[in-house]
Amino acid sequence: MLAQLRLGFVAGVIQRERLPAFERLLWRACRGNVFLRQSDIDDVIQDAVTGESVNKTVFIIFFQGDQLKTKVKKICEGFRATLYPCPDTPQERREMSIGVMTRIEDLKTVLGQTQDHRHRVLVAASKNVRMWLTKVRKIKSIYHTLNLFNIDVTQKCLIAECWCPMAELDRIKMALKRGTEESGSQVPSILQRMETSEDPPTYHKSNKFTRGFQEIVDAYGMSTYREINPAPYTMITFPFLFAVMFGDMGHGTIMLLAGLFFILKEKQLEAARISDEIFTTFFNGRYVIFLMGAFSIYTGFIYNDLFSKSVNMFGSSWVNTYNYSSLHAMFDPQNGNEEKSWMIIPERGYLNDHGPYPFGVDPVWNLAESNKLTFLNSMKMKASVILGIAQMTFGIMLSLYNHRYFKSDLDIKFMFIPQMLFLASIFMYLCLQIIVKWLFFASTPSRVLGYDYPGSSCAPSLLIGLINMFMRKSGRETGFTGPQCYLNFWYPGQSFFEFIFLSVAVICVPVMLFAKPYLMWKEDQQRRGQGHAHLSVRADINGDDVEVVQHHDESAKQNGGGHGGHGGHGDGPLDMGDVMVYQAIHTIEFVLGCVSHTASYLRLWALSLAHAQLSDVLWTMVFRHAFGFSGYLGPFVTYALFFVFFFLSLGILVLMEGLSAFLHALRLHWVEFQSKFYGGQGYAFAPFSFEKILAEERAAEEQL
Repeated sequence: MLAQLRLGFVAGVIQRERLPAFERLLWRACRGNVFLRQSDIDDVIQDAVTGESVNKTVFIIFFQGDQLKTKVKKICEGFRATLYPCPDTPQERREMSIGVMTRIEDLKTVLGQTQDHRHRVLVAASKNVRMWLTKVRKIKSIYHTLNLFNIDVTQKCLIAECWCPMAELDRIKMALKRGTEESGSQVPSILQRMETSEDPPTYHKSNKFTRGFQEIVDAYGMSTYREINPAPYTMITFPFLFAVMFGDMGHGTIMLLAGLFFILKEKQLEAARISDEIFTTFFNGRYVIFLMGAFSIYTGFIYNDLFSKSVNMFGSSWVNTYNYSSLHAMFDPQNGNEEKSWMIIPERGYLNDHGPYPFGVDPVWNLAESNKLTFLNSMKMKASVILGIAQMTFGIMLSLYNHRYFKSDLDIKFMFIPQMLFLASIFMYLCLQIIVKWLFFASTPSRVLGYDYPGSSCAPSLLIGLINMFMRKSGRETGFTGPQCYLNFWYPGQSFFEFIFLSVAVICVPVMLFAKPYLMWKEDQQRRGQGHAHLSVRADINGDDVEVVQHHDESAKQNGGGHGGHGGHGDGPLDMGDVMVYQAIHTIEFVLGCVSHTASYLRLWALSLAHAQLSDVLWTMVFRHAFGFSGYLGPFVTYALFFVFFFLSLGILVLMEGLSAFLHALRLHWVEFQSKFYGGQGYAFAPFSFEKILAEERAAEEQL
């Protein structure tokens, strides 16, 4: 009877979310004749197949009879429950438990050893992973490049067409030869130059010093192939024009030290790989900053400006010609004299054999409150005009080299020469007048080249003189005023020469506008009459074979250009409307540009004035108050105000004013200078470079 009541059981685990349905199906299928007990497993188990984390429950089911046992096992199989064997006797279960614990301990030992071994392998691999990644990237880039090759007709070799610098041909041949030898190939690599009608890319070889200036030029536009590169000239003119606007010995020294710091620490800073965009911009332009600071110190010496103060290095050439009694009478309120200033007359100072100040501006001008700005503004404004016209003239002269290289005779005869004559007739003549005004009109009346010239108070106005030149007014209306201003002309025959200059300038405009299009049209008509090609027919003695050879006309390339931005129509049919519009645009742009660009160079004077006045304001309103405190409070106030003055100077005058002067110098080079000769219609040469590829990959990793 007891044997008949013996219960059977099965044990296993099932996913926790399937347990309610599993329990209901057991109850209904077995009609309530099974007993289920379950317990949740606290640990999250990872599925060995899918790798996902699942929550499971352990269960045990009691039943009676083989029929229920079969049903229970099928239901467990349907719910994907995992069944585990369990012995019937307690002794066997105890032995099995001990065996399971032993196996678990063995598995933990194996897992621990595996973890340690994996860690050692990964540590060893981490030392070489960078090298492996580098090799993989190099191999991928090589295969990517090989995919651009064409397969030969024989299916036995690859053919590639690429650009390379002419100066590197020997090195490329040696590299191909060395690669053939090291690879053990039986077929040598062949390098052969090709003739093509495509425009080659432009390649400028640069180093860490010239790269910053080259990037300034390339930001405007990549030069057309074999077009003259402005970068070598920009290395001098750019920092110099910047310094004309930023001329201050103190601020220039700060900028020089900043550039010198970046230069001396460039290896450490490159190794640090700082990704900040502002820092990268300053670091890449470290040599530009260094030269801008050095040139600013030089122009600061010329302006004699050190934080808005002058430095008396050579002794002033202006002397005090007043004695004590006369000065006492000037400032004696009892006599009704309340003068707060007096005039140092230059001609009286020269009586003591004081010549001009050896270098730059005399420091006594820092004491002249009434006419300091008048003198400095006049000097800087005239110097800006001279510098601007000199740079524009140099730009037009550089265009001659472009025309000569591209064999554009029409541009030389009917563009370069009229442009130089137009610029010389008006604007170079204006520069000559400025120099003559400085030399001939001294502080006292003088005699130059046999002619008497009045003093500086009678110096004529340059602007009025230029206007009168265009309006053809008489010499008496050229700006000389006052009873002592007896001179009617600057020089003998001034009216005649100005008429000649003005006539030449007027004639140059229609020459630039119509001469080149007319000659291009005439040449095109001749080509159409003669045909675009000449055929030469040659037969053999028997008259069996005939060879036809076509000779293309190259005169279009020689006279019409082929140089982007400077040439004409090229080899295609001439479109006279396009040629006239193109020529009219360039002529109007040049004529109006000479006026507007000359006025644009006055920014050199304006920014120099603004920089000097801001520096004077900071000194007067901030740091000068420190000298008004005495006693124990004086050092503390001086210390505090110095830091305020220094940081304001650094933030406003060095950074903000420096950035403003940099942008204005950039505009002067891009628009006023480079527009005279630089087309910038090319595209850059992009060589295959492992260094560039790895740098791009490294930058992409850092962004992630």
